[in-house]
Amino acid sequence: MLFELLFPLSQEFGGLRLFQYLTFRSGGAVITALLIAWVIGPKVIRWLKSKQPQGQPIRTDGPETHLKKKGTPTMGGVLILIAVTVSTLLWMDLSSGYVWAVLIVTLGFGVLGFFDDYKKLTKRSTAGLSSRGKLVGQLAISAVATYWIMHLHWAAEFRPGVDATQPIATGLAIPFIKDYLLNFGIFFVAVAVFIMIGASNAVNLTDGLDGLAIVPVMIAAGVFGFIAYLVGNAVFAKYLTLLFVPGTGELAVFCAALVGAALGFLWFNAPPAMVFMGDTGSLSMGGALGAVAVAIKHEIVLGIVGGLFVLETVSVIVQVASFKLTGKRVFMMAPIHHHFEKKGWAESTVVVRFWIIAAVLALVGLATLKLR
Repeated sequence: MLFELLFPLSQEFGGLRLFQYLTFRSGGAVITALLIAWVIGPKVIRWLKSKQPQGQPIRTDGPETHLKKKGTPTMGGVLILIAVTVSTLLWMDLSSGYVWAVLIVTLGFGVLGFFDDYKKLTKRSTAGLSSRGKLVGQLAISAVATYWIMHLHWAAEFRPGVDATQPIATGLAIPFIKDYLLNFGIFFVAVAVFIMIGASNAVNLTDGLDGLAIVPVMIAAGVFGFIAYLVGNAVFAKYLTLLFVPGTGELAVFCAALVGAALGFLWFNAPPAMVFMGDTGSLSMGGALGAVAVAIKHEIVLGIVGGLFVLETVSVIVQVASFKLTGKRVFMMAPIHHHFEKKGWAESTVVVRFWIIAAVLALVGLATLKLR
């Protein structure tokens, strides 16, 4: 919005030329989202507390230390969504179809998460929306976004500087291999939808301790904002032998806003948490990362950068499969962060060590940009 309003005036006021630079607008998005979160955070938390006198339902089979969290409100993802959306709309180029598609996934999954949290609160149970109902909603939202992104990719194939021999719209990029996309054809729709839904649910499973999910989300958003900037720039993409996808650089602004909103939310979510993000936040943040990965053609890299989310998801799958097949559990409790709590690790120890893992995996993901 500010780009459309102020950049045309740069002929009269030279300083306004800054608005043409993604780096400047991304920096503005970080600060704006952070300030919005800080300013409205206390008000949002007070409102949530007034609507949730008993707070989020706590699992009775979980670690005993979690019982002291009783009364803490959930749905704090509302705070993140407001900060991300307002900041993105202020600093983005409003003509960017990629950003609008990612916002659809972010807000759509956020609405699903909100209803899920609402049902948990009204039923006073940890069971919210049915798995089938949630999946149907995620499928519909991600399918619409995938079609939109693929349409933009098809249009990009005719832009100057783009390798027209590569199936941008239907191809899957393979890390460490340059100038090659694995063409799935029309079946790429299923691949993209799986990535968005998988990322969404993976972050949701990770969100079980104070600050555990939001920092890895922030790290992943920062990495993908950097990658979006490179992929959307013909010069940098050519130098690093990355697939050039014109227009995707604008997603750096969205990712920057997500980083700022995550920092602002962490201020209130740091142990002991004043508010939980709930499914409102975790489903939307994971979906956003999945959608960005599809748009910038770094789908598999998301599995590396977000490897902590993958680990948490795999731990649940292994636990369920083992119990159904053998009647025995591999972990004391799943997801795996609860396993370490059961082993006697302090919650803060689990959280900080998992943050370290997330940071290391982010560096590995960044290494794929040059090791080709």
